[in-house]
Amino acid sequence: MFESLSTRIQTAFSSLRGEVRLTDDHIESVLREIRLALLEADVNFQVVKAFIDRVRDKATDQAVLKSLTPVQHVVKIVRDELLSLFGETEGGLKKNAPTPRVVLLLGLQGSGKTTTSGKLGRWLKRQGKHPVMVSTDVRRPAAIQQLTVVGEKADVRVFTPDTMDPVARATSALAEAKAKGFDTVIVDTAGRLHIDDELMDELQAIKDAVQPSDLLYVADAMTGQDAIKSAGEFNRRVGVTGVVLTKLDGDARGGAALSVVSVVGVPVAFIGSGEQIEDLELFHPDRIVSRMLGMGDVLSLIEKAEQALDEGEAEKLEEKLRKNQFTLDDFKSQLKTIRRMGPLESVLGMIPGMGSMKELAANKPDEKQLGRVEAIISSMTAEERRNDQIINGSRRKRIATGSGTSVEDVNRLLKQFAEMRKVLKMIGSGGAAAMRGMKHMPQLPRGTKGFAAPGGKKRKKGGPWGLIKTR
Repeated sequence: MFESLSTRIQTAFSSLRGEVRLTDDHIESVLREIRLALLEADVNFQVVKAFIDRVRDKATDQAVLKSLTPVQHVVKIVRDELLSLFGETEGGLKKNAPTPRVVLLLGLQGSGKTTTSGKLGRWLKRQGKHPVMVSTDVRRPAAIQQLTVVGEKADVRVFTPDTMDPVARATSALAEAKAKGFDTVIVDTAGRLHIDDELMDELQAIKDAVQPSDLLYVADAMTGQDAIKSAGEFNRRVGVTGVVLTKLDGDARGGAALSVVSVVGVPVAFIGSGEQIEDLELFHPDRIVSRMLGMGDVLSLIEKAEQALDEGEAEKLEEKLRKNQFTLDDFKSQLKTIRRMGPLESVLGMIPGMGSMKELAANKPDEKQLGRVEAIISSMTAEERRNDQIINGSRRKRIATGSGTSVEDVNRLLKQFAEMRKVLKMIGSGGAAAMRGMKHMPQLPRGTKGFAAPGGKKRKKGGPWGLIKTR
C-alpha cells in the first residue's frame, strides 16, 4: 500500500537534503513533486489542492526557512498535514456500544463484505469478544453458504435462520445473540448500488430493525475515487460510521484512503491487507504516514510478530539455542513464522530506514525462495532434519529430486545452515564479545579468504570472523 506514493514523496525530500538554507523555489519544487505524486495516487484533486496550499503556507514561514534544520521542518509539516487528511479519530469500532453490539457491513457487490465479515469476527475473537455472524444476502447465489465457509475459517459462529427475509434474518440473529450470550452480531448485507431504491430501502429497514452501533462501508481500494463517491452516497442515504478499505495488498495507489475523510466525512476503521483470515488491521493514521515517509512502523511490526509467535515455541527455541541444538526442523518452523507475518516486502517497509531500499531490485525479497527452502527441508527424512551431517551425496540428490530443486540448491541451503549454526553457537557459548568486535573490521575486497581480526592476528577460514562475506 502507498508504495509508489511513498517512493515519490521520499524522492522529493531527498532533493533538499544537501541544502543548508531553503528558498521559496526549493519549496515549490518539492510541492510540485508531491502534488503530482498525490494526483497519480488517485487522491481527490480538491483534497490535493487544499493540502498543498496548507503545506506551502507553513513551509514558507520565515522561522522554517531560517532554521538550522529546514528539511526536517518541512518533513514534519508534510507529516502533520498528511495526518490531518486522515482525521484525528482512531480506527476500529465505536468505543461505547450497547450489548450485544451490532455491526452492519454494507457496500457495493464484489467489494469483499463477506470476507471482511470473517476477518472482523476473527479480529474480535483476538480481542476476547464472542461474535456471531449472519448473512442477509438472499439474492446472490451461495452467498449464505460462502459466509458459512468463511466462518469456519475464522472459527466464528454463523447463525442460519430458516427464513429468507433479510430483515427477519438480522432480527433473529440479534435475538439469538441475546439468548446465547454473544456480545457482537456481524450482519453481512447484500451488495447494492446507491441508486437502487428498493435495495436501499431494504438496507434502511435492516438498520431500523437491529439499531446497529457501527455501519461500516466496505470499499475496494482498487476502485479509487469511485469507491469514495459511493461511500458518500451511502452515508447520505443510510449513514456510515466508518470505512473498511480492502485489497490494499494489490496495486491500489492509496488515494482512496487519503480522500475518504475529507470527501465522505467518516474515518477509515480497518484495512484489509491480504487474503488470509488474519489480514485485517486497525487503521492507525500515524503508522501509515510514518511508512509513507520512510520512517518505518515498529509498533505494527511488533504486533504482527506477537500474533505470529507462539510463546511456548519461543521458549523451546531459546532453550535449544542455549544448548546448541538448533536443527533444520527449527529452521523450517522459523521460516513459517516469518511468512505468517505477511509479505516480506511489507515487513521490510515497517523497519525504519528500510523503506527506501525496498524498491531496489537487488534488495527486493524473493518470496519464492522461502518456498524452495521449505520444500527442500520437507523432502528430508526426520533423521536428516535432526542431524544434517549424515546428508551425503546420494541423499542430496534424492532431496533435490523430491523438492523439485537442484543439488546446488540443496548444497547452498546446507552450507548457509551450517554457517548460521556456527554463529548461534558463538552467541550461545558467550561469543557475544567477539561478535561485537566484528563491527570494527575494515572493509575488504571481494573474494578475501582470510583477514586480520581485531587485535592483529589472522584468523583461519571458518573462524568467527571468517563467517562474514564481503560483496
